[in-house]
Amino acid sequence: MTTTSLTKSRGAGHAGDKVFSAATLAAGCLILVVLFGVALFLVIQAIPALVAPADQIQGGEGFFTYIWPLVIGTLIAAAIALVIATPIAIGVALFISHFAPRKLASGLGYVVDLLAAIPSVIYGAWGVVFLAKEISPAYDWLAKNMGWLPIFQGPASATGKTILTAGIVLAVMVLPIITSLTREIFLQTPKLHEEAALALGATRWEMIRMTVLPFGRPGIISAVMLGLGRALGETMAVALVLSSGALTASLIQTGNQTIAAEIALNFPEASGLKVSTLIAAGLVLFVITLGVNVIARGIISRHKEFSGAN
Repeated sequence: MTTTSLTKSRGAGHAGDKVFSAATLAAGCLILVVLFGVALFLVIQAIPALVAPADQIQGGEGFFTYIWPLVIGTLIAAAIALVIATPIAIGVALFISHFAPRKLASGLGYVVDLLAAIPSVIYGAWGVVFLAKEISPAYDWLAKNMGWLPIFQGPASATGKTILTAGIVLAVMVLPIITSLTREIFLQTPKLHEEAALALGATRWEMIRMTVLPFGRPGIISAVMLGLGRALGETMAVALVLSSGALTASLIQTGNQTIAAEIALNFPEASGLKVSTLIAAGLVLFVITLGVNVIARGIISRHKEFSGAN
């Protein structure tokens, strides 16, 4: 290659770098602009509900009294989902990445990815048609034998359409998301770290505990936060599974509601101030989700320096 052609090649490469850099910068700025536009729209549309007299808001006690039970219900359902899904997802991801034979691991990986693509309404239909009916006897048992705990206080719902059922459905929904991301993180663990641990006499579990889990900690947190984001904003599955009602500490009684389901169920027939109230509820959910992501990024940055990647 002559000096002239080499110079032209380098010039084309620099031009390509500049174009790619400008495109990525524009994409990043576009995301921020869209996010700001959504936030601005929600704030403007929510102002009438935030400043309206208390007796004009549903419940007659003001917006914050109206939204508080919905926030609690949303957090309870998401917490149930994460408590159930996270340990199972990590276990499945470890099995696929470090224990299962290669052919079986490949097939399980495809199945997990397929589960993540199932629409939420399918999970909701499964929850209301099958799960709620089958789990209702278990709720009766919990109310009878564990009713001294406020979360299992009876009487149990006869239909099984409770916040606990909604949480279980959400757990099934977020399980493939957390599993898929965690599996990919575990597969990126440096082989030299794993081989060094095994060479020093560590068992397979000790090797995983000393190398794979520390390396994957930031990724696990990211996967869990992504699952939490879906659990917080899930609409149709919760709307189908949950018999909404007043806020209650019991997970097996009829009652409780989430913000997303409240908006989905009431928005089609809403008008006037009610629309602003529901949009204000959406603004609260937006703030909660944004806060969760900010906290997650802080946790990841805090633990990244202790990651096995370093």
